[in-house]
Amino acid sequence: MRNLHEYHISLTWKGSINIAKNYRYDKTYELSFKNKPNLTGSADATFHGDKTLYNPEEMLLSALASCYMMSFFYLCSQYQIVIDSYIDNPVGKVKVNPNGSGQFEIVTLQPVITTTHKDMLVVEELFSQANDYCFIARSCNFIIKHNPTIN
Repeated sequence: MRNLHEYHISLTWKGSINIAKNYRYDKTYELSFKNKPNLTGSADATFHGDKTLYNPEEMLLSALASCYMMSFFYLCSQYQIVIDSYIDNPVGKVKVNPNGSGQFEIVTLQPVITTTHKDMLVVEELFSQANDYCFIARSCNFIIKHNPTIN
C-alpha cells in the first residue's frame, strides 16, 4: 500500500484586465489554505506584477529551502545531532526564453549551520544526503547546489 498524501489549496485571481493596454492582466491572486491565513501574491515586477507581493518564484524557492532544512533536521535526528542554528539565503536563477516561457536553471542552498557536534564532515554529509529525502528537491528538474557553512 502506498503512503499517499494530498494537499489542497484554493487560488483565486483578484486582478483585472486592461483591454486598452493591449490586454494587460493585473496578476494579483489570493491563495487560501484550510485553517491558515490567506496569502496574496502576484507576478514578479519584472513580469508586470506587484513587487510588494510574494511571487511564485520566491514561493518555489522558499518551499525548496524549507523542505530541505526539514529533511536535514530529520537526518540529524536519526544520528542524534543537535543543530543550534540554521539560516539559509538560497539563490535561484530563472532563465527566460525568447518566446516568454522560462524555467529555473539552478538553485544554490547556502545555509550557515551552527552545531556543537564534533564531526563537521558528518554534518556536511547529512546536509548533502537531505537532497534524497526532500520531497520538493526530488520533484525539481533543475540543478540544486549545496554550499553550506558549518560552524
